[in-house]
Parts: sequence; C-alpha cells; structure tokens
Amino acid sequence: MVNAPTDTVPRLGWHAGHVYRTIATLDRPCFVVRTDRGIAAINDERAIRPGTEVLAAVPALPAERLGSPDFARDHGVRYPYMAGAMANGIASADLVVALSKAGLLASFGAAGLVPDRIDTALATIRRGTGGGPFACNLIHSPNERALERATVDLCLRHGVRCVEASAFLDLTPQIVRYRVTGLSAIDGGVLIGNSVIAKVSRSEVAERFLRPAPEHMVQELVAAGLVTGDQAALARRVPMADDITAEADSGGHTDRRPLSVLLPEIIALRDQVRRDTGLTTDVRVGAAGGIGTPTAACAAFAMGAAYVVTGSVNQASVEAAQSNTVKRLLAAAGAADCGMAPSADMFELGVDVQVLLRGTMFAARARRLYETYRTYPGIEAIPAAERAELEQRIFVRPLDDVWSDTVEYFSARDPQQIDRARDDPKRRMALVFRWYLGLSSGWSTSGHPDRSADYQIWCGPAMGAFNDWVAGTYLAALENRKVVDIARNLVRGAAFAGRVSQLGFSGVRLPASCRTYLPEPTDEN
Repeated sequence: MVNAPTDTVPRLGWHAGHVYRTIATLDRPCFVVRTDRGIAAINDERAIRPGTEVLAAVPALPAERLGSPDFARDHGVRYPYMAGAMANGIASADLVVALSKAGLLASFGAAGLVPDRIDTALATIRRGTGGGPFACNLIHSPNERALERATVDLCLRHGVRCVEASAFLDLTPQIVRYRVTGLSAIDGGVLIGNSVIAKVSRSEVAERFLRPAPEHMVQELVAAGLVTGDQAALARRVPMADDITAEADSGGHTDRRPLSVLLPEIIALRDQVRRDTGLTTDVRVGAAGGIGTPTAACAAFAMGAAYVVTGSVNQASVEAAQSNTVKRLLAAAGAADCGMAPSADMFELGVDVQVLLRGTMFAARARRLYETYRTYPGIEAIPAAERAELEQRIFVRPLDDVWSDTVEYFSARDPQQIDRARDDPKRRMALVFRWYLGLSSGWSTSGHPDRSADYQIWCGPAMGAFNDWVAGTYLAALENRKVVDIARNLVRGAAFAGRVSQLGFSGVRLPASCRTYLPEPTDEN
C-alpha cells in the first residue's frame, strides 16, 4: 500500500492540495511516482526521469468518456447525462433550454399539465434550443387516456424527436404511435426519427420496450390511418426504445429498488432479449434514482450504465419551476427525510410516489385519504364525524364543493372521467380525493402560503446526499444552483471519483481531502 504524503511540503509540491489538483486534471494521465526526494503525483510523463519508480498510473478520463459514446452521438449531447422530467412543469422550459444550450439532454415535465400549457412550453423550447437536443415526458395515464393522446399529438406537431416514457405499466397505442410514425427506410436499414427513452423499475416492463411494438397495436394504428403499412413493416425490425433507464429509489413514481440490483438485472435482460430476437439495434441502459453525488454517478457507470439521469437534485435549481419556499425545504433535506404517499394519477391502483416528509404533512394526509377510499363504498358512506374532520383538516372546504370543482375541471380536461363517475360512488370518491392529491403539488410550486402543510414535494434521498456533498461550497447557496453547474460538477466529479478508485485499486492510499471532488463554478460555452 502506497501512502501519498499528507504533510505540506511546498518546496516539492507533494502536499495534499497538489495531489488533488493532479487527479482533478482529468484530460491528462495521473502518475504516482517515487523519487529520491519522496512520493509525488504528476500529470506529465516527461517528468518521469531515469531512476523514477512509477507506483501507479491511470489514464486521462475526461467526463465525456464516461458511459456510452453512442448516447452522446445519437442524442447530440456532450455528456452521458440527462436531467429527467419533473411533473407539472417543474422541469421547466427554462431548465430544458439551459441544458440544451450547454449540450446536455433534459426532459420537459409535461405530466400533469393541460395540453395548452404543453403546447406553449414546447413552442418555447423549440425556439430557445435552436435545434438543440431536448426531450418531452410522456407519462402513462391509465385514468386519463385523452391526455396521453394529446401529449403525443403535440410532440408530433412540434417535431419533438425524443420522449421520456415514464410510469408505464404496459405499452399503449399512443407510445407505439409516436415510435412507429418516426420510422423510415434508409439504405436497407431503418432510420429511427422518434427516439424513446423508457424509464422503468421492473424487468417485465423493460422487456416490452426492448422488443418490437406489439403487432396487434401496430395493425390497429394502420387501420386507423395513423401509421403506414411501410412503417408497420419497419416496426418489426426495431425495439420500442433506444434507451432504457433503470429507475431505482427516486422521487415521485418509484418502486424504491436498489440500483445495485436493478441495473445489472436490466442490462442482463437487454442482452438476453437481443439474443432471442436477433435485433441489431443495441438498446442502451442508463441509471436513475439516488444519483445526487459524483460517487453515486461513478458507481452507476462502473456497473455498466450507459448514462445517468438526475431528478430530485434539479428541483432546487434556479431554473426549476418550483417555489422558493419549497426550494429552501429541499436545500435543508437529509437523505432520510423522504417517504411514500398515494399518487394522484394512479390513486385507485394503490400506486405510491416518494415525497419529502420534512416540513409538510402531505404524506400522512394522503395516506389517510387512501385508507378512507379503501374502507367506504362512497363519500355518502363516510361517518359524519369523520367526513367533517376530512373537510376541516385536509380539504378545508365541504366535499360537495370539491365535487363541483372536480366536475368543472374534468369537463374541460377529460369529460369521460365525469361520465364514468356519475353512477359510480366509489369512482366519484376517488376523483374527489384526487382533487386534494392533484392540487397539493400545485400549492407547492406556487408557494401557496395557506397550504404549506399540504405541499406535495416529489423527492428522493439523492437530494439529501447532494446537500451533504455541496455543504460549504458555492453550490450550497440556492442562488448558485444553476442546473448546468449541477450537471457539469456531477459528471466531472464522477470522472474524478473514477480516477480515485483506479488509484485505490493500484494500492495508492490518498489523503482524505483528495478523495472527494469539490464543486466549482464552470464557465464552459
């Protein structure tokens, strides 16, 4: 074991600060050498003189070399990095444009937004990016199929060439339509015009995206005149997705699976499906969930991730469409300050989302609503005392008024929701309870002062890990948390962590201050 010196020896430049800077010079190799004057870390091989013993050597590792070079090539980005969608437009047009201009991929948070807002945002993004890379989130909406269809319509109308498909339990005609309408023949092969990045947490869902589109769905689209016969034939030759993001313990929709288990599982499945199908397209597998520090990103790359996806850490960024009140809560969060609560979009199915617990009572109140939903056949069956408590403590208004608002809301958004609920007390209760679940995220993004206890803040443990990492650095201040700075420091830090690991495998024991990358302002164009 080689111990790099921890004492300060300015004359030789072998102090801990010098060792750190040598490792952090990512575009140069790093050597640990022993001379007659002691041990040193250097970047320039020309300094290795006769009689110098090389104890360890690691090659240059610019952040651009992490992950899969195909991801950067196909998406037109610099780094194998993506800022994932945060619903209700929290992953805003400003956030997407800022990352696109920096050569990074981001997904607009279209989930939960009405079509008019998505339409406006996509137009803004197209103008702002000037043809640069970006994606739009397409969330599976089993209870609001009209919204899923409208989102695809808008993506096709605005020429969106990449969607991030999330929360899918199965393939739907809309995601298949988006994929297949972008296919065309080229030199005997298939040109994929519409890329799909599928975010999954279960292997059975991943397999659906790893295989070609279901034949019966494609033929139904042909019969409806939505895709051509030629496109249907091409669809048999390509998988449904170009990239599969293995989503581990994350904010929002999550199964909270460990990344160290999920990622290798999905990679192995990808390889098996390719052998079974004989498809020539190699689907990349990336990692999401828990990516809040350089060490976490480095670990994901070391396990074979083609790219990494961040989420929670971007919610407190300058460009995120989140209220300053919530951003302060996020900046104070620890890794253990998250928990599960019923989701608004899949409430009836019992699906949960991960949210911030600290500073809000949303999780407990949402859980109570779900237990009430399971217990009673309809609102009218709720005992009077219990109903009064719900109205006073959670809804802060009569449930009859909530139902009136719900009717008005869905009449403009998806009238079939109301038609299906009029003669179904259980479904009517679900829609009323979803009123609270849906508005609670809006109260958080607007910073509604009277509903602070009801803020629904999607968040995973990566937020707390990020806060610990940036403590005492310039990124500790909210006003400095620009989404591009967050991205660049994470990927550079991941490369730094990779070099530290390589030196450790070579038997070099570094001073503690040299083992962690410290965020620093970036000024790249």
